[in-house]
Amino acid sequence: MTTTTLAVLVPLLPFLGAAAGLLLGRGAPEFVRPLAVLPSLASLVIAAVVAARQGGGPAIDAATQLTPTGSVPIDLALHLDGFAVLVALLVALVASCVQIYSTAYLRDDPRYPSYAALVSLFTSAMLLVVYSGDLMVLLVGWEIMGICSYFLVGHYWETPEARAASLKAFLVTKLGDVPFLIGLFALAADTGTFRITGILGAVAHNGLDHPTVIALLLLAGVAGKSAQFPLHTWLPDAMAGPTPVSALIHAATMVAAGIYFVARLLPVFAASGAALVVLAVMAAVTMIGSGLAALAQDDIKRVLAYSTIGQLGYMSGALAVGDRGAAVFHLISHGAFKAVLFLAAGVVIHAAGTNSLAAMSRMGGLAKRIPDAYWTMTLALLALAAIPPFAGFFSKEAVLVAAEHTALGDRHVAPAAAGWTVLVAGLLAAVLTAAYATRLWLLAFRGRGAEAPDHGRQPVAMTSVLWVLAVPTMAFGLTVGVITDWFDGHSLTPSLATAVLSTGVGLVGGLVTYGAWRHTTALAARTPMGAVVAHPDEEPALVEIEAIEAHTAAYGDVGDAPDPADPGRLLLGPLHRHAATGFHLDALYAVLFVRPVQAAASLVRFLDREVVDTYVRGSATGARWLGTAVRRAQTGNVQTYLSALLAGSLVLAVAAVVFANVNAGS
Repeated sequence: MTTTTLAVLVPLLPFLGAAAGLLLGRGAPEFVRPLAVLPSLASLVIAAVVAARQGGGPAIDAATQLTPTGSVPIDLALHLDGFAVLVALLVALVASCVQIYSTAYLRDDPRYPSYAALVSLFTSAMLLVVYSGDLMVLLVGWEIMGICSYFLVGHYWETPEARAASLKAFLVTKLGDVPFLIGLFALAADTGTFRITGILGAVAHNGLDHPTVIALLLLAGVAGKSAQFPLHTWLPDAMAGPTPVSALIHAATMVAAGIYFVARLLPVFAASGAALVVLAVMAAVTMIGSGLAALAQDDIKRVLAYSTIGQLGYMSGALAVGDRGAAVFHLISHGAFKAVLFLAAGVVIHAAGTNSLAAMSRMGGLAKRIPDAYWTMTLALLALAAIPPFAGFFSKEAVLVAAEHTALGDRHVAPAAAGWTVLVAGLLAAVLTAAYATRLWLLAFRGRGAEAPDHGRQPVAMTSVLWVLAVPTMAFGLTVGVITDWFDGHSLTPSLATAVLSTGVGLVGGLVTYGAWRHTTALAARTPMGAVVAHPDEEPALVEIEAIEAHTAAYGDVGDAPDPADPGRLLLGPLHRHAATGFHLDALYAVLFVRPVQAAASLVRFLDREVVDTYVRGSATGARWLGTAVRRAQTGNVQTYLSALLAGSLVLAVAAVVFANVNAGS
């Protein structure tokens, strides 16, 4: 088979698996798991073959006209370059691991057939985005992922949290998709094509008439899809869905789509220096804000959610300084270790006996009971904190090196202001990342929470994939000198200055957090269990109170209050209560947007009922009165009818005589 034929099979196989799973799920349940796992594994093998054949060489393009449009053509096109084949390999790998993991994690779930089919459809849509060479075909995958995320995040639809989270994810991402769609049409209008190669060729010849407007419109969609400030608030709430879904969304699909889209069309954004500065500021705010929020969360999945937002900020920062190689390198590296973190968190949740709630302050005695999750999560947290020689160190260094070169004027793709913004924010975020990674590890595995009942050894289907994904977590960064051909020949080697600086600030963040934990642990040893140590001027975060109450309502009191030895409270001080709620952005949006929309809806409802319906009811009342009057004249008595007829005739005759006399006198 040719490479393009094999590439078509990569997204097609999961799609066929999804279709077959939806059709046969209820009638033939014995086929559900094979239909979930085997197409994903086959897609993974074929994606690896495509990557090997492409080999980092010239891009492979193939296209056929999808439909005649009469103006801008829409083609069913493939564009296989080094970025595309590597990202597709990541997507297929994570999706296969998630499907295998889910066979055990959702073993007794009655809705597993539909869940597995939707995961396959989700995977197929992301692979379509990765391989697509036409923006309209890419948009199809883009929107399918949106609806799949709605159903998967709301998988536990019996709970109000899941229903609200799925609706919020759908609406917030659609809010960004509206200007995104307008931007796509404006881009096609300027360049005369939806083909990515045609667009890039037009940009190279200064074919864009409105680069800033187009770039900003497209960035709105990217901010929604990739959870960047200010459209990031849906991602932490999406943790209400099953943990494997969280791993898929955070590591390989959905949020990665926006970053990948900008990487594919980076020259479009680079045509506007203002757009790159906006992207840099957006990335900086995202990195720092999400790091502070992660340091204040008690739910392990929300910590990882804010971590994803921050790491996507690094990728956006790399794109803001014009280095798509560093952005995609960190995307792939992050996909590996973030998948480990979420899937290991699922094992932790299962072992802690807390189901979907994962309050770290309630955990205790887990390290020895779940060694696979303990060791793989430790490795992944080291990669997240960018400690050498793990993959996260090399990919994060590539971002900081690109920012340094732009800031110092060694590269002129982006303004120096964008470089300085990304560099400073990246270093500050490195401190915060190491801090919340250390805090997560200490609270989850060294905490003083109550030890939950032992549920026995975790299923092999759940633990085995952790080690599979741990391999690229540890080794992918070491291939930095080998994979340059897949990254446009661009060197991704760390520089000494940024390596020492970022590693140093990361170690400082981790050590300070450890010291704060030791201090709070000593205080907690002298504090009766049940008393939460908090800042004198703050109340315990509402989200933590709700989490504790929900846990008690669902599983009963396990005998201990939350562990007061939380270094996050000490490190953040009065900022803790604000960071725990995401700096009240949801409340701000409720005041600025939700309440005005609800008020407008109430006004429209009032006008409809009290004004428009008044006319409708009035016309009906008039017709009813007229009918009543006419009905009274219909007595059914022939004599009455004849009398009325004669009386009427007499009246007409008199009127005629009077009218004739008047005319004669005039």
